[in-house]
Amino acid sequence: MAEIEGEWDERFDGVVRALRRSLDGGTDLGASVAVVLDGRPVVDIWGGHLDEARTRPWQRDTIVNVFSTTKTMTALCALILADRGELDLHAPVARYWPEFAQGGKEGIEVRHILGHTSGLSGWSEPVALEELADWERCTSLLAAQEPWWEPGTRSGYHALTHGYLVGEVLRRITGLTVGQFLAENVTGPLGADFHIGLPPGGRSRLGSLVPPDADEELAIRLSEIGERTLTNPRITAEVSAEAWWQRSEIPAANGHGNARSVAAIQSVIACRGAVGGTRIISERGVDAIFEQQSEGRDLVLGLPMRFGMGFALASVSMPTGPRCCSWGGYGGSVVFNDLDARVTVAYVMNRMRAGLLGDGRGAGYILAAAHALA
Repeated sequence: MAEIEGEWDERFDGVVRALRRSLDGGTDLGASVAVVLDGRPVVDIWGGHLDEARTRPWQRDTIVNVFSTTKTMTALCALILADRGELDLHAPVARYWPEFAQGGKEGIEVRHILGHTSGLSGWSEPVALEELADWERCTSLLAAQEPWWEPGTRSGYHALTHGYLVGEVLRRITGLTVGQFLAENVTGPLGADFHIGLPPGGRSRLGSLVPPDADEELAIRLSEIGERTLTNPRITAEVSAEAWWQRSEIPAANGHGNARSVAAIQSVIACRGAVGGTRIISERGVDAIFEQQSEGRDLVLGLPMRFGMGFALASVSMPTGPRCCSWGGYGGSVVFNDLDARVTVAYVMNRMRAGLLGDGRGAGYILAAAHALA
């Protein structure tokens, strides 16, 4: 029987049992799960191992690459800036980034890049994997190209471009990168161990990711836009072990943390802007998340999706409450916020599955937490 470490409120024993079952059954190799209720941690647990030989245990301070769960942090940074009056979510991107007006994009608004409706889900020009570390190249290519569909009409998941688009707007306004802004305005004040751009000492605590099974990867069938989006360049689990990837800022995909840090940050949303006496954003600033930007079949994911400002909202694919928002990452990590219940659930792991938006494991921990609150 797997040993579960950490602390939890006994009401949430079902979350602990769910993690133990997953570790015992091999669905998880190593993982952490956290639940924050009304700003207070009620579950902070971890277990399993960092290697398939099961010689290195998952530790309290283990962190891993959470892939697209990173987008929730980037979106929060933009929302904070909008809340301060420095960013207008309904203004043209070109107001802040004049070069972006090329290619007929002068009408694309900030809300379109936050909500995956800008038509820039990928690059038209070839981008080599290691060029993702070249901020100027990635952003200048996006500034020059034409949209792939009429902006604002449909969502098409901006798998990698989301971070560069939102990040460049943020940089033009503040002079800071997303990682720097996050550290100064969110993770620093909250004491949260989450990083976009891994600091030099972080590698010693970093867990390796175990790639999805090959047959799972082959089972994914993409649309033409999906193929262009997700294969230029193609991201695999192996890149997370590369030093250049870890130290770069790729604000849609290379955040590093654990469930505790992800939940601590995102609980700011569940608690309407303030946690433990520290206000990060106003209640009105949080409410902007629920301004619907699209609803329908996503051009990249091929699933019925409903996007707000930087987060997925309740939909056919994600049947949650009306005041819930969430997102997950390639391989399985996920974070879920319920503003009515004032609860945040986060799951971070190292055994990856092929899904781009999390999978049934994360959903299981969210359901177990909901059952505890029912």
